[in-house]
Amino acid sequence: MKSSPIAFSLLLTFISPVLLRCSGEFTGGIEDESPPTICIVGSGIGGSSVAHFLRNYSVSTGLNRAKILMFECHEIVGGRMRTVTVSGDVFEAGGSILHPKSYHVKDFVERFNLTVRLPTPIEESSAIGIWDGKSFIVKTFGSPIKFPFLDTIVSWVNDLYLFLRYEFSLLRMSSFIENTVDNFLKYYGSLESRPIFDNVEGMLKWSGLYNLTKLTLQDKLAEAQLSPLLVNELVTVITRINYGQSVLISGLAGAVSMAGSGGGLWSVEGGNWQMAAKLINHSDVTLHLNEKIESISHLGNYYELKSTKGNSFKCDVTVVATPLDEVDIQFSPAISIPKRELQHTHATFVRGLLNPGYFGMKSVSDVPALVGTLEDPLIPFSCISILRKYSDTDMTYKIFTRQPASDSLLDELFSTRTETIRIDWGAYPKYHAPEVFAPFILDDHHLYYVNAFENAASTMETSAVAGENIARLIISRFMPKESSSSSDKRSCSAGLHPDL
Repeated sequence: MKSSPIAFSLLLTFISPVLLRCSGEFTGGIEDESPPTICIVGSGIGGSSVAHFLRNYSVSTGLNRAKILMFECHEIVGGRMRTVTVSGDVFEAGGSILHPKSYHVKDFVERFNLTVRLPTPIEESSAIGIWDGKSFIVKTFGSPIKFPFLDTIVSWVNDLYLFLRYEFSLLRMSSFIENTVDNFLKYYGSLESRPIFDNVEGMLKWSGLYNLTKLTLQDKLAEAQLSPLLVNELVTVITRINYGQSVLISGLAGAVSMAGSGGGLWSVEGGNWQMAAKLINHSDVTLHLNEKIESISHLGNYYELKSTKGNSFKCDVTVVATPLDEVDIQFSPAISIPKRELQHTHATFVRGLLNPGYFGMKSVSDVPALVGTLEDPLIPFSCISILRKYSDTDMTYKIFTRQPASDSLLDELFSTRTETIRIDWGAYPKYHAPEVFAPFILDDHHLYYVNAFENAASTMETSAVAGENIARLIISRFMPKESSSSSDKRSCSAGLHPDL
């Protein structure tokens, strides 16, 4: 959501043929045995990516015949990628925005012929306001008509306005983001240059990103010599919109949030959840909808999964691809992971008309298309944005709040409301520095946890990245010794992006 903090190209890794036999339990050759069963709990982008990469990367291994079972407690797939319909129009309600360098999800869209949806003119309006609870302390200009030459002039004026306010801190902010992205780009190196990772810390240390998780974003930006004014205003607005949190979040999550506030953002026409649906459909997965897993037990040579429907399933490998923070799955033997809370985002969709008087304005046209806010407990919302404009008096808005938006608050914010839809979802972790990570491998056998990576940053792309790494990890620990490095390379390179 850019709502799911704005998505962006993070940490893509592939199997290194040299390191396919990484440390871990070896199960021996399986070509002459019955195919193993891999069970995946969760059908979001993380779980569906695991299934996809397992199929792509295990072509020349004994796992190519594996049965993949997937369990989803809801009636539809997609996890935290969900849509909402307001007066017949479909809008993203969960993970909503993708970065131009989200290479995994770009590949999914191209592979399955999904349609890219670019922002509408009102969604990419340059009219942005920063509200301090009493007035707009920052208010940029928007173009009254969509005309390229006029847009360029307005952009120059806004750039000058922001430079006069924040001075060279703007350039230092860009440098901070670029340096972080450069480290991310190490994950696009050749297969031979990149190892497979069995823990999150190692994955981050290898790319030079680990230290960003040890300090707050505020501290990291102070080190980069950004002015407190810029951090407390513009950066705060970004982190409140993308992660519902302040600049006291850990530095890497904050950097991801900042990078995701740039241009070139996109989504999937009809809903981002379609990526998960396509991945599942094309990975020969047996899907169990409305099947909530209540226990996972390791019984010697296999795992037994039991659901609330009374069904049980025997699995050689089990992958947990849903946050364990708010689910009640009983593990036997018990597992140990750091305690973590999820930050709930309350997304409220309103069709109607904003009340300009709330912002001290005479006309609704004077209110910016995107209203961000400072970190102040007295301000009852994080942001308000226009999703669609039907006329000057009829629009659809999205409001983010940390608490449920009451009718009394909405009646203050809007002069008219014809439809209101509220959604409460555990969107992403509450970030704290220094971050402590759960393991990718939850036991000494084959129980894996995709969402361990979310303490670094949480986006659709990072979920796909973690899913890919888990798939490689499973293959490397289940791989027959007799598999040659050449066949390893063939099976892995099938998933490479052509532009890399």
